[in-house]
Amino acid sequence: MWSYCLLIIGSALFAVGDVMFVNPYHLAPGGVYGLANVFNALWGWKISVAGICMDIPLLIIGTIVLGPKFGLKTIISVILIPVFTFILETTWGYAPLIHDGDWLNEPVHTALSFMRDGAEVWFLPDMFLNTVVAGLIYGVAIGVIFRAGATSGGSDIISMIIHKYTKISLGTLVLIVDSCISLTTLIIGDIRLPIYSIILIFIESKIIDLVVDGMKSYKTMFIVTDELDAVRDYILNDLERGGTLLVGTGLYQGTERKMIYVTLDRADMVKLKSNLHRLDPKAFVNIMESSEILGYGFKALPKE
Repeated sequence: MWSYCLLIIGSALFAVGDVMFVNPYHLAPGGVYGLANVFNALWGWKISVAGICMDIPLLIIGTIVLGPKFGLKTIISVILIPVFTFILETTWGYAPLIHDGDWLNEPVHTALSFMRDGAEVWFLPDMFLNTVVAGLIYGVAIGVIFRAGATSGGSDIISMIIHKYTKISLGTLVLIVDSCISLTTLIIGDIRLPIYSIILIFIESKIIDLVVDGMKSYKTMFIVTDELDAVRDYILNDLERGGTLLVGTGLYQGTERKMIYVTLDRADMVKLKSNLHRLDPKAFVNIMESSEILGYGFKALPKE
Protein backbone atom coordinates (compact mmCIF):
# COMPACT_ATOMS: atom_id res chain seq x y z
CA MET A 1 0.00 0.00 0.00
CA TRP A 2 2.87 2.34 0.80
CA SER A 3 4.33 1.74 -2.67
CA TYR A 4 1.09 2.74 -4.34
CA CYS A 5 0.83 5.85 -2.16
CA LEU A 6 4.33 6.78 -3.34
CA LEU A 7 3.20 6.28 -6.94
CA ILE A 8 0.32 8.73 -6.47
CA ILE A 9 2.52 11.33 -4.78
CA GLY A 10 5.31 11.02 -7.34
CA SER A 11 2.94 11.15 -10.32
CA ALA A 12 1.19 14.26 -8.98
CA LEU A 13 4.51 16.01 -8.36
CA PHE A 14 5.69 15.12 -11.85
CA ALA A 15 2.59 16.71 -13.38
CA VAL A 16 3.02 19.85 -11.27
CA GLY A 17 6.65 20.20 -12.33
CA ASP A 18 5.84 19.71 -16.00
CA VAL A 19 2.76 21.91 -16.37
CA MET A 20 3.61 24.76 -13.98
CA PHE A 21 7.39 24.99 -14.38
CA VAL A 22 8.73 23.17 -17.44
CA ASN A 23 6.17 23.80 -20.17
CA PRO A 24 5.64 27.57 -19.69
CA TYR A 25 9.39 28.10 -20.24
CA HIS A 26 9.51 25.78 -23.28
CA LEU A 27 11.96 23.43 -21.57
CA ALA A 28 12.34 19.74 -22.41
CA PRO A 29 14.04 17.81 -19.60
CA GLY A 30 14.19 14.55 -21.51
CA GLY A 31 11.75 11.68 -21.62
CA VAL A 32 8.53 11.43 -23.59
CA TYR A 33 7.14 14.40 -21.69
CA GLY A 34 10.11 16.45 -22.81
CA LEU A 35 9.16 15.63 -26.39
CA ALA A 36 5.51 16.27 -25.53
CA ASN A 37 6.45 19.77 -24.37
CA VAL A 38 8.21 20.39 -27.68
CA PHE A 39 5.14 19.17 -29.60
CA ASN A 40 2.95 21.42 -27.44
CA ALA A 41 5.12 24.45 -28.24
CA LEU A 42 5.20 23.70 -31.97
CA TRP A 43 1.68 22.43 -32.70
CA GLY A 44 -0.35 22.93 -29.51
CA TRP A 45 -0.76 19.21 -28.78
CA LYS A 46 -1.88 18.43 -25.25
CA ILE A 47 1.06 17.20 -23.15
CA SER A 48 -0.97 14.41 -21.54
CA VAL A 49 -2.20 12.97 -24.85
CA ALA A 50 1.20 13.10 -26.58
CA GLY A 51 2.93 11.63 -23.51
CA ILE A 52 0.70 8.58 -23.09
CA CYS A 53 0.78 7.83 -26.82
CA MET A 54 4.60 7.65 -26.72
CA ASP A 55 4.64 5.76 -23.41
CA ILE A 56 2.63 2.77 -24.66
CA PRO A 57 5.34 1.05 -26.81
CA LEU A 58 8.05 1.78 -24.22
CA LEU A 59 5.80 0.38 -21.49
CA ILE A 60 5.39 -2.88 -23.41
CA ILE A 61 9.17 -3.23 -23.74
CA GLY A 62 9.71 -2.41 -20.06
CA THR A 63 7.16 -4.98 -18.92
CA ILE A 64 8.82 -7.69 -21.00
CA VAL A 65 12.37 -6.92 -19.79
CA LEU A 66 11.75 -5.89 -16.17
CA GLY A 67 8.95 -8.30 -15.30
CA PRO A 68 5.15 -8.26 -15.03
CA LYS A 69 5.03 -7.12 -11.40
CA PHE A 70 7.27 -4.17 -12.16
CA GLY A 71 5.21 -3.52 -15.26
CA LEU A 72 1.98 -3.32 -13.22
CA LYS A 73 3.32 -0.49 -11.08
CA THR A 74 4.66 1.27 -14.13
CA ILE A 75 1.25 0.94 -15.84
CA ILE A 76 -0.33 2.69 -12.85
CA SER A 77 2.30 5.43 -12.95
CA VAL A 78 1.94 5.87 -16.71
CA ILE A 79 -1.82 6.26 -16.27
CA LEU A 80 -1.63 8.58 -13.25
CA ILE A 81 0.86 11.03 -14.76
CA PRO A 82 -1.24 11.94 -17.82
CA VAL A 83 -4.37 12.03 -15.66
CA PHE A 84 -2.82 14.58 -13.28
CA THR A 85 -1.27 16.41 -16.23
CA PHE A 86 -4.63 16.61 -18.04
CA ILE A 87 -6.31 17.94 -14.89
CA LEU A 88 -3.70 20.69 -14.54
CA GLU A 89 -3.79 21.48 -18.26
CA THR A 90 -7.56 21.88 -18.03
CA THR A 91 -7.76 23.83 -14.76
CA TRP A 92 -4.46 25.71 -14.58
CA GLY A 93 -3.51 25.93 -18.24
CA TYR A 94 0.12 26.59 -19.19
CA ALA A 95 0.68 29.70 -17.09
CA PRO A 96 4.03 29.88 -15.22
CA LEU A 97 4.12 29.76 -11.45
CA ILE A 98 7.45 31.60 -11.31
CA HIS A 99 7.71 34.92 -13.13
CA ASP A 100 9.48 38.24 -12.74
CA GLY A 101 7.90 41.55 -13.68
CA ASP A 102 4.54 42.53 -15.14
CA TRP A 103 2.65 39.63 -16.69
CA LEU A 104 1.09 42.03 -19.20
CA ASN A 105 2.48 44.56 -21.65
CA GLU A 106 6.06 43.29 -21.62
CA PRO A 107 8.14 43.85 -24.77
CA VAL A 108 8.12 40.80 -27.01
CA HIS A 109 11.90 40.61 -27.27
CA THR A 110 12.30 40.22 -23.49
CA ALA A 111 9.41 37.90 -22.73
CA LEU A 112 7.84 34.50 -23.34
CA SER A 113 4.17 34.09 -24.15
CA PHE A 114 1.36 31.79 -23.15
CA MET A 115 -2.37 31.62 -23.70
CA ARG A 116 -4.77 32.65 -20.93
CA ASP A 117 -8.52 32.96 -21.43
CA GLY A 118 -8.00 32.79 -25.18
CA ALA A 119 -5.56 35.71 -25.24
CA GLU A 120 -1.81 35.76 -25.68
CA VAL A 121 -0.10 37.06 -22.54
CA TRP A 122 3.55 38.05 -22.23
CA PHE A 123 5.67 37.84 -19.11
CA LEU A 124 9.28 38.49 -18.19
CA PRO A 125 10.82 35.09 -17.34
CA ASP A 126 13.08 34.12 -14.46
CA MET A 127 14.72 31.26 -16.33
CA PHE A 128 17.38 30.22 -13.83
CA LEU A 129 15.19 30.16 -10.70
CA ASN A 130 12.47 28.30 -12.58
CA THR A 131 15.03 25.75 -13.87
CA VAL A 132 16.35 25.07 -10.35
CA VAL A 133 12.87 24.64 -8.86
CA ALA A 134 11.75 22.45 -11.77
CA GLY A 135 14.82 20.22 -11.34
CA LEU A 136 14.10 19.80 -7.63
CA ILE A 137 10.45 18.90 -8.22
CA TYR A 138 11.25 16.52 -11.08
CA GLY A 139 14.01 14.84 -9.08
CA VAL A 140 11.82 14.26 -6.03
CA ALA A 141 8.93 13.06 -8.19
CA ILE A 142 10.93 10.52 -10.21
CA GLY A 143 12.95 9.45 -7.16
CA VAL A 144 9.75 8.72 -5.23
CA ILE A 145 8.39 6.73 -8.18
CA PHE A 146 11.65 4.75 -8.36
CA ARG A 147 11.43 4.04 -4.62
CA ALA A 148 7.98 2.58 -5.25
CA GLY A 149 9.52 0.12 -7.70
CA ALA A 150 8.17 1.72 -10.86
CA THR A 151 9.12 4.34 -13.44
CA SER A 152 7.42 7.43 -14.78
CA GLY A 153 7.55 5.85 -18.23
CA GLY A 154 9.47 6.96 -21.27
CA SER A 155 13.21 7.33 -20.95
CA ASP A 156 13.00 6.21 -17.29
CA ILE A 157 12.19 2.73 -18.58
CA ILE A 158 15.26 2.87 -20.82
CA SER A 159 17.39 4.06 -17.88
CA MET A 160 16.19 1.29 -15.55
CA ILE A 161 16.73 -1.41 -18.18
CA ILE A 162 20.34 -0.24 -18.62
CA HIS A 163 20.72 0.01 -14.82
CA LYS A 164 19.57 -3.60 -14.44
CA TYR A 165 22.46 -4.89 -16.53
CA THR A 166 25.20 -2.31 -15.85
CA LYS A 167 24.45 -1.11 -12.27
CA ILE A 168 25.32 2.42 -13.35
CA SER A 169 23.66 5.04 -11.15
CA LEU A 170 20.05 5.72 -12.16
CA GLY A 171 20.67 9.45 -11.89
CA THR A 172 23.64 9.21 -14.27
CA LEU A 173 21.65 7.20 -16.81
CA VAL A 174 18.75 9.64 -16.69
CA LEU A 175 21.26 12.47 -17.26
CA ILE A 176 22.72 10.83 -20.37
CA VAL A 177 19.48 9.69 -22.00
CA ASP A 178 17.49 12.84 -21.29
CA SER A 179 20.26 15.23 -22.35
CA CYS A 180 20.03 13.83 -25.87
CA ILE A 181 16.27 14.36 -25.89
CA SER A 182 16.67 17.93 -24.59
CA LEU A 183 18.52 18.91 -27.76
CA THR A 184 15.18 18.74 -29.59
CA THR A 185 14.32 22.13 -28.06
CA LEU A 186 16.62 23.64 -30.70
CA ILE A 187 13.68 23.18 -33.07
CA ILE A 188 11.86 25.93 -31.19
CA GLY A 189 14.69 28.25 -32.17
CA ASP A 190 16.26 29.40 -28.87
CA ILE A 191 19.71 28.01 -28.02
CA ARG A 192 19.14 28.79 -24.33
CA LEU A 193 16.40 26.17 -24.06
CA PRO A 194 18.57 23.01 -24.36
CA ILE A 195 21.15 24.59 -22.06
CA TYR A 196 18.61 25.28 -19.34
CA SER A 197 17.01 21.88 -19.96
CA ILE A 198 20.35 20.11 -19.41
CA ILE A 199 20.93 22.12 -16.21
CA LEU A 200 17.47 20.99 -15.07
CA ILE A 201 18.33 17.36 -15.85
CA PHE A 202 21.62 17.60 -13.92
CA ILE A 203 19.81 18.90 -10.82
CA GLU A 204 17.12 16.26 -11.29
CA SER A 205 19.67 13.42 -11.51
CA LYS A 206 21.34 14.43 -8.24
CA ILE A 207 18.00 14.64 -6.44
CA ILE A 208 17.00 11.22 -7.80
CA ASP A 209 20.16 9.64 -6.35
CA LEU A 210 19.50 11.42 -3.05
CA VAL A 211 15.91 10.17 -2.85
CA VAL A 212 16.71 6.61 -3.99
CA ASP A 213 19.97 6.02 -2.12
CA GLY A 214 19.58 8.41 0.83
CA MET A 215 21.97 11.00 2.20
CA LYS A 216 24.49 8.54 3.61
CA SER A 217 27.88 8.64 1.90
CA TYR A 218 30.12 5.59 2.34
CA LYS A 219 33.82 5.09 1.71
CA THR A 220 35.69 1.83 1.21
CA MET A 221 39.26 1.76 2.53
CA PHE A 222 42.05 -0.69 1.73
CA ILE A 223 44.81 -0.32 4.33
CA VAL A 224 48.19 -2.02 3.95
CA THR A 225 49.95 -1.78 7.31
CA ASP A 226 52.69 -3.41 9.37
CA GLU A 227 50.87 -2.30 12.55
CA LEU A 228 47.95 -4.61 11.98
CA ASP A 229 46.91 -5.04 15.63
CA ALA A 230 46.84 -1.30 16.37
CA VAL A 231 44.77 -0.44 13.29
CA ARG A 232 42.43 -3.39 13.84
CA ASP A 233 41.84 -2.49 17.49
CA TYR A 234 41.04 1.11 16.54
CA ILE A 235 38.46 0.00 13.97
CA LEU A 236 36.86 -2.57 16.27
CA ASN A 237 36.93 -0.67 19.57
CA ASP A 238 36.99 3.04 18.78
CA LEU A 239 34.89 3.08 15.62
CA GLU A 240 32.90 -0.04 16.58
CA ARG A 241 32.96 -1.25 13.01
CA GLY A 242 33.91 -4.53 11.37
CA GLY A 243 36.16 -5.32 8.46
CA THR A 244 37.94 -8.06 6.56
CA LEU A 245 41.60 -9.07 6.69
CA LEU A 246 43.09 -9.88 3.30
CA VAL A 247 46.47 -11.51 2.72
CA GLY A 248 48.47 -10.66 -0.39
CA THR A 249 51.95 -10.61 -1.81
CA GLY A 250 53.95 -7.45 -2.44
CA LEU A 251 54.72 -6.97 -6.13
CA TYR A 252 58.25 -5.58 -5.68
CA GLN A 253 59.80 -7.71 -2.91
CA GLY A 254 57.41 -10.68 -3.10
CA THR A 255 56.84 -10.63 0.66
CA GLU A 256 53.52 -11.46 2.25
CA ARG A 257 51.49 -8.37 3.26
CA LYS A 258 48.25 -8.07 5.19
CA MET A 259 45.56 -5.61 4.15
CA ILE A 260 42.43 -4.44 5.96
CA TYR A 261 39.27 -3.99 3.92
CA VAL A 262 36.70 -1.80 5.68
CA THR A 263 33.64 0.24 4.65
CA LEU A 264 32.75 3.29 6.73
CA ASP A 265 30.50 6.29 6.57
CA ARG A 266 32.15 9.64 5.88
CA ALA A 267 32.50 10.63 9.55
CA ASP A 268 34.23 7.37 10.59
CA MET A 269 36.44 7.47 7.51
CA VAL A 270 37.71 10.91 8.51
CA LYS A 271 38.43 9.68 12.05
CA LEU A 272 40.35 6.63 10.83
CA LYS A 273 42.31 8.60 8.26
CA SER A 274 43.32 11.25 10.79
CA ASN A 275 44.51 8.57 13.29
CA LEU A 276 46.43 6.41 10.82
CA HIS A 277 49.52 8.58 11.05
CA ARG A 278 49.63 7.89 14.79
CA LEU A 279 48.90 4.18 14.39
CA ASP A 280 51.23 3.53 11.44
CA PRO A 281 53.00 6.44 9.70
CA LYS A 282 54.09 4.09 6.88
CA ALA A 283 50.62 2.72 6.10
CA PHE A 284 49.40 2.65 2.51
CA VAL A 285 45.73 3.58 2.09
CA ASN A 286 43.40 3.49 -0.88
CA ILE A 287 40.01 5.21 -0.37
CA MET A 288 37.17 4.68 -2.84
CA GLU A 289 33.66 6.07 -3.12
CA SER A 290 30.97 3.43 -2.51
CA SER A 291 27.71 4.23 -4.23
CA GLU A 292 25.72 1.56 -2.39
CA ILE A 293 26.51 -0.75 0.54
CA LEU A 294 24.17 -3.65 1.32
CA GLY A 295 24.29 -6.04 4.25
CA TYR A 296 24.51 -6.16 8.03
CA GLY A 297 25.21 -2.77 9.59
CA PHE A 298 24.27 -0.89 6.42
CA LYS A 299 21.31 -0.92 4.03
CA ALA A 300 19.22 -4.10 4.18
CA LEU A 301 19.47 -6.52 1.27
CA PRO A 302 16.45 -6.25 -1.04
CA LYS A 303 13.84 -8.95 -0.64
CA GLU A 304 13.12 -9.06 -4.38
